[in-house]
Amino acid sequence: MLQETRLHRIRALLATLGHVSTERIIRELGISRETARRDIIELEALGVARRVHGGLMALNAEPEAPLVVRSEVKAREKRAIARAAARRLKPGQTLFLDAGSTTTMLAEELRTLSGLTVVTNSLNAALKLCAAGEHETLNNSIILLGGSMLAGAQETRGDLTVGEIYRYRADVALLSPVGIDGRSGATSFYPHEAAIARAMVQQADQLILLADSSKLGLTSRINYATLGQVSALITDGEAAENPAFSLIEKSLPEVVLAPATSR
Repeated sequence: MLQETRLHRIRALLATLGHVSTERIIRELGISRETARRDIIELEALGVARRVHGGLMALNAEPEAPLVVRSEVKAREKRAIARAAARRLKPGQTLFLDAGSTTTMLAEELRTLSGLTVVTNSLNAALKLCAAGEHETLNNSIILLGGSMLAGAQETRGDLTVGEIYRYRADVALLSPVGIDGRSGATSFYPHEAAIARAMVQQADQLILLADSSKLGLTSRINYATLGQVSALITDGEAAENPAFSLIEKSLPEVVLAPATSR
């Protein structure tokens, strides 16, 4: 395969994923590690990407898709992850939830539990948790964090939101990162999302990451937790096929694979 063709294919992967690991380039193109290394150096020299540990990141990396779009991607896998997370929780616990698509599904699952206090900046999660008749008694206590909102936003954000997080202590923070990598840890694209996640991590006794297998090995712009801060990762049953899985699994105290069901 000509280098021009290889570079075109790698750029296509970057345009889709924003970040591509060396292992994926080798697998997708069927080339040697040395050839992949030369192509990575060439793409950086062309100014279309920058080298990061373990691969390439697009210089013009796009943010995550809107929540409504992300909710439809790997929906069965995310539902399985949410159910596995819910089974770990106990009455009396205080939880932090961020505004991810998987944590929104987790909010739906938490409606079947009782005795929890859930602190979140996600409007969708709060509404899912409060989905009951006007005169019904809620099973859990729901606290929606205050803060700023932008047009079309489905979450609160900003200094006020971060400041409110520091008023609480939680037993568990359940967060859904843009990517999780064996060396970079948990990352997010937007600074305001990373600030909220970082505060939740600091104020919680445990951090559980909810990430489907497509997020493994990805590194976004801003780190908010090292792997040393993560108590457990819950991912889907296809994670073991991801080249990044082995290093992540070795670096964490616990990894849970939640096979997707047909329901």
